[in-house]
Amino acid sequence: MVEVQHPTTVDEAVAAMSEGALALAGGTDLMVEINFGHARPKNVVALRRIGELAEWEPNRIGAGVTWSRLEREAPLALAQAARTVGSPQIRNAGTLGGNVATASPAGDGLPFLAAVDASIELMSSAGARSVPWNEFFVGVKKTTRRAGELITAVRLPESMPERQSFGKIGVRNAMVIATVCCVVTRSQTGVTTVALGSVAPTPMRARQAEAMISSIDRPSESDLSEFARLVSEEVKPITDHRSTEQYRRHAAGILARRLLDRCLR
Repeated sequence: MVEVQHPTTVDEAVAAMSEGALALAGGTDLMVEINFGHARPKNVVALRRIGELAEWEPNRIGAGVTWSRLEREAPLALAQAARTVGSPQIRNAGTLGGNVATASPAGDGLPFLAAVDASIELMSSAGARSVPWNEFFVGVKKTTRRAGELITAVRLPESMPERQSFGKIGVRNAMVIATVCCVVTRSQTGVTTVALGSVAPTPMRARQAEAMISSIDRPSESDLSEFARLVSEEVKPITDHRSTEQYRRHAAGILARRLLDRCLR
C-alpha cells in the first residue's frame, strides 16, 4: 500500500520529504517508472495542491508551472520547446520542475535553461539554496539535489537575450523523444549562446562555437558553416536505439546553424 500525502504549502511538502516521501508533480515521468517496475515508492507527496509552486514572477518560474502554460506565456524558446512536449494531455499535467528533476539528457526544457544560464531553486528542512544549471545537472538523470530537497522554481537572469529559438529533431514531428534538441540565443550586442540536449550526459553549451560566432557582427555563409562545424565537434553523443553517434553529431551542427539563422533575421 502506497501512502499519499496532499500538502497545500511548500513547508508541508518539505516536511514530508524530510521523512522520505517521494515528490509527485504531473507524474508523466514517475508513473512510467512505476508502471515498468523501476520505482516502488511507499510514501508519495503529491504537489498539485501547492499554489506556491505554480506562481510565476517576471524572472522566476515556479516548479509546478505546466507545459501548457509555458507554451502560452514563457520566453520564446521555452514556449517553442513546450509545444513539442508529448500530447496536450501530457502538457496539461507535466511541469517544468518535473523535467528538471528527471534530468534526462533529452529533456526538452533543459537546453533553454542552459542557454540563458538559469538557476534551480531548492528547499529543504535545512533551508533554501540556488544552484546554477551547470552545477545542478551532473550526469544521465543525475543532479546535485540532496535527499529531502524539493525543487521550488527556476530562476532566470534579469536580462534575457532579445532573439532566441528552439529546435528539435526526432523520428517524427510529435510525441517523440529528441534525437537532438537545441536552443540558440543572440543579444543585440552579438553575444550568442548555443545549448543542446540529447548529445551529452547532461544539457551542454557549445562554448567554442559561441565564442567564434559572438565575435562576428554579420556572419557570412562561411562563418555559419564554421559555426556548425564547431558545434558538431563539441557535442559528445552516443549511439543508442534512437540514433547513431555520427548522425547526432551531424544533426547538432545543422540544427544549431538553422536556429542561429533564425536569430540573425
